[in-house]
Amino acid sequence: MFSDLLKRLSGDTSPEQLPDTDARLALTALLVRVARADGSYDAREMARIDRIVARRYGLSAFDAATLRGDAEGLEAEAPDNVRFTRAIKDAVPYEEREAVIEAMWDVVLADGERSEDEDGLIRLVTKLIGVSDKDSGLARQRVEAARS
Repeated sequence: MFSDLLKRLSGDTSPEQLPDTDARLALTALLVRVARADGSYDAREMARIDRIVARRYGLSAFDAATLRGDAEGLEAEAPDNVRFTRAIKDAVPYEEREAVIEAMWDVVLADGERSEDEDGLIRLVTKLIGVSDKDSGLARQRVEAARS
């Protein structure tokens, strides 16, 4: 299942032609990758991912957890970030890509700590999906303000 999706994400298929379920899975896998970047993937980060995807896609708590579980498997098999970010950059308008970065910051800050590995991955993904560093910083500030 995951190998087919990875082929679609890196193949000649236009990202706009990806089924909605594939796009959801790719974005959720990217959130899982960010959560795992510091070598610690805990219940707070899992719960945050579940809330983000439930809200974004109108899913029940059960369906969000199932999507996250599938995304964990996909993330473990994906050799790089380009497969996820290319699909996001090509298929998602800039304004919505800022929301992706905001979701990533939300996951990073879920455990109350920021690591250099997490910051580095967000900087890389920000660049790969074409969001400016300034807009990424503003997204982080919005998340931090919402948490206060």
